[in-house]
Amino acid sequence: AHTLFSWQFVLQLLTLNSQIEVLGEEKLKQLLQERELKVYWGTATTGKPHVAYFVPMSKIADFLKAGCEVTILFADLHAYLDNMKAPWELLELRVQYYEQVIKAMLESIGVPLEKLRFVKGTDYQLSREYTLDVYRLSSMVTEHDAKKAGAEVVKQVDHPLLSGLLYPGLQALDEEYLKVDAQFGGVDQRKIFTLAEKYLPSLGYTKRIHMMNPMVPGLTGTKMSSSEEESKIDLLDKKDDVKKKLKKAFCEPGNIQNNGILSFVKHVLFPLSSEFVIKRDPKWGGDKVYTSYEEQIHPGDLKASVEVALNKLLDPIRKKFETPELRKLTSQAYPEPTKNKFAAKGNPKNATEEDDVVPSRLDLRVGKVISVEKHPDADSLYLEKIDVGEEQPRTVVSGLVAYVSQEELQDRLVILLCNLKPQKMRGIESQAMLLCASVEGDPRRVEPLNAPEGSAPGDRVYVEGFESGKPDDELKPKKKVFEKLQVDLKISDECIAQWKEKDLMTKLGKITCKTLKGGNIS
Repeated sequence: AHTLFSWQFVLQLLTLNSQIEVLGEEKLKQLLQERELKVYWGTATTGKPHVAYFVPMSKIADFLKAGCEVTILFADLHAYLDNMKAPWELLELRVQYYEQVIKAMLESIGVPLEKLRFVKGTDYQLSREYTLDVYRLSSMVTEHDAKKAGAEVVKQVDHPLLSGLLYPGLQALDEEYLKVDAQFGGVDQRKIFTLAEKYLPSLGYTKRIHMMNPMVPGLTGTKMSSSEEESKIDLLDKKDDVKKKLKKAFCEPGNIQNNGILSFVKHVLFPLSSEFVIKRDPKWGGDKVYTSYEEQIHPGDLKASVEVALNKLLDPIRKKFETPELRKLTSQAYPEPTKNKFAAKGNPKNATEEDDVVPSRLDLRVGKVISVEKHPDADSLYLEKIDVGEEQPRTVVSGLVAYVSQEELQDRLVILLCNLKPQKMRGIESQAMLLCASVEGDPRRVEPLNAPEGSAPGDRVYVEGFESGKPDDELKPKKKVFEKLQVDLKISDECIAQWKEKDLMTKLGKITCKTLKGGNIS
């Protein structure tokens, strides 16, 4: 049995650094006085893991230091149930990829793998006993409770599949079938944990302890997500990609709430090393070592230093995945979208790029108009400064003078296409295009598109069904990608912006216009 001092020390270690929130803290204290804790962390094998996964990995390292028995669950069945984010035929390949990349992450931060137990969901979730418990649980859980529990984890759509309602119940049952004392996850899992605490005792099973780590915001200021390419840094991203993404990352001075870079320093780099080194030119005082997160730092210094520290973590993972076997596994688990062959082989005139022209190639973002004034050399043009979640606002020239007043544009949210090649308009370079609804044949009717309420500058805009694609760095004018897609950009009868009748969306909802039903988007 632990001594009084040792269990208190272990409790401190379990909740150290990462601001861990505990549901069932009294039970945790009592258990630690009797024996080592058995805890599990699970991950649905959907999109590629990204650098935010270092947050739970660093905490798993603390669990092991505290003497806990740790199980890592690769939840392949959950990945399929969550709106089929992982197709059935790819489940096994995704599990293999996750196992290799998670092990590489743990090795990167010095976690001994022999102390861990790795389990695949379908190894026990398809058993007769588990299946019967799923039916028993589904006879108790209401549709309302199931939907509420999965609201922050399961993809939310207008017409949800029944599978998404099963997801939270299965995660609750995992606690019993893995024979653990506690489940560890992000705060986005809170409602699933609450459902488990409510319903597991109804099946005659013990209510477990739940521990939650904070979520790291993405590079655009929102949740870091596998489905939002611009919000995340992939574990296998090259150094040039890391530099590019960090350079574009939202890092507003004084804003510490939605700053993914600062959060990464706080929840990963400090817990792993207890200090953070800022690389600076000797003329600015040289390198500086920070031992406290509360100290102030310039955004430029922060990004450059996080880049160095992050690449140090990623280098061994990249090296591991340079082998032919793991390269092949990566391409098989995450195959590129299929492209049509030439309609007639050997005849270039019959070749088509239409299948390559998909809306995910557009870098669409929510922007906030910071300032708007008349173009100094064109009465019909506005000159706007628009925040799109980058260090500096973009300059945008738009021909809206005849349709929208300066007062209406000032401080409003708009939708911007950000990866067109910049063009000079009457001597001033326009760095993005502001999207509007218009009615053909009536040039007087033009309305800027509206973002969902609560949106923030830099929020990604995507077409439903094309969430996971990566935008081009820059659309080539000769390819006319936007022009080809624009043909099918319309406003529905409900004033919703759509492409081929699929809604344009952000994580908070649909893109709309005010009144122009059936209009075009340009």
